[in-house]
Amino acid sequence: MTSDAERADENRLESLGETVEAPPSHRWWALAVIAIAQLMVVLDGTVVTIALPSAQRDLGISDADRQWVVTAYTVAFGGLLLLGGRIADYTGRKRMFLVGLLGFAAASALGGAAQNGATLFGARALQGAFAALLAPAALSLVSVTFTEVKERSRAFAVYGAISGGGSAIGLILGGTLTEYASWRWCLLINVPIAIAAFIAGTILVTESKSAGGGSYDIPGAILGTAGLVALVYGFTQAAKTGVGWLSIEVIGYLVGALILLVAFVLVELRTTSPLLPMRVVLDRNRGGSYLASLLVFAGLFAMFLFLSYYFQYNLGYSALKSGIAFLPFSIGIIVTSGAVSAVLPRTGPKPLMLIGLAMVAIGLGTFTFISDNSSWAPHVLPGELLMSIGLGLVIVPLSSLALTGVNNNDAGVASAVLNSTQQIGGSLGTALLNTFYASAVTSYVVAHHLPPSAFNPPAAIHGYHVAFWIGAALITGAFVAVLLLVKASKDDITTQPDPESSST
Repeated sequence: MTSDAERADENRLESLGETVEAPPSHRWWALAVIAIAQLMVVLDGTVVTIALPSAQRDLGISDADRQWVVTAYTVAFGGLLLLGGRIADYTGRKRMFLVGLLGFAAASALGGAAQNGATLFGARALQGAFAALLAPAALSLVSVTFTEVKERSRAFAVYGAISGGGSAIGLILGGTLTEYASWRWCLLINVPIAIAAFIAGTILVTESKSAGGGSYDIPGAILGTAGLVALVYGFTQAAKTGVGWLSIEVIGYLVGALILLVAFVLVELRTTSPLLPMRVVLDRNRGGSYLASLLVFAGLFAMFLFLSYYFQYNLGYSALKSGIAFLPFSIGIIVTSGAVSAVLPRTGPKPLMLIGLAMVAIGLGTFTFISDNSSWAPHVLPGELLMSIGLGLVIVPLSSLALTGVNNNDAGVASAVLNSTQQIGGSLGTALLNTFYASAVTSYVVAHHLPPSAFNPPAAIHGYHVAFWIGAALITGAFVAVLLLVKASKDDITTQPDPESSST
């Protein structure tokens, strides 16, 4: 039965042009469904990482092409997120959430049954495309479902814990499935999860959509997507052996990306129904949070990528043991995020984010002391715990700040920008750090007159150290962005979005 308060909220939102159903009393069950779907999307960015060698052997994928198992997903995901957010706003967030779930399940089944590399690459790209519908719809549904301050803070804590810890959980799951079942189950496991979430979401999730328009900015969609794809592809190509940053191919892609993205901004400033309203990113608090998110996730991949190599190649860990070695990181984020949800309304976002970013940077810095003779507990665990607690302090206020003050018509696109910064940051960070790692290893081998080999442990350790320092520098950049740009106080984040604010 609908309460008087719920009926008043519904009438208020309908009068402001926001199409909704009566808010469900079981909205926490709805959050559970949204959280499961978001976890599935986040997991898929890393779950195949440990399974990749097995898939490569089974399908006969070359060393040069194996990267596409990862980058086909991130390029499609990051490149289409803005369009996905706008489609969710105009067509219905619940509807696109459900469509994304079914499409993701179908693409996962196709990838799990792949008999050659091309099919697997295509399936991964389809997963990314449907994730681009699913992810912004999920975050905006959290925003419009939880409007009471304390409840919204707790809901974002759940979302933040999943966004921050999901990648590490993906490594554990990928190692377990690969070792005890098959690499194919790293994809097939999504099918029953997505179907179950679809059924539950049909019942539990409340529909909402923008009444601010129904037309799509097709030129902006083409320019923005092409620009992001060119940027990610250029960085990915730079990471290849024998290509490098100064190759004509890489320079061409990066210059092309710059031209396309500048054209995208010019189109967005002039069109009547922009794909990305500039007011969403030009607000200093949201702009600061987006920039920080981009840099954090770029730097975070220094830990995931190079510790994975360190565990398996230097310490001789199995795929499963490598995944388990990341478990304290995941637990630390989940525990910290729960605590932050209670603290955030009293402190505001900035102090928590600055403390957290400092801890993440210091944690990455501790990894520069690892060697072939290091042990996990004394030399890796402290850095993992510092990073996990720090990231928990960052992710929850970051997710909340990215949607604070945005009008309801822009909720989907604002959440899409946040997701896009995470995906693009991860993609660019991986390519950037891989390139510097490879250069550092080559320089070390030459300087020490070592014989060339497929894997040289001392040279690899040197490469890891370089990558960790660069990752720490990226996190420091996020610290500076928050310090200079974010001015939101605790009162600002408790202010709900105003649907009547400018939507032109």
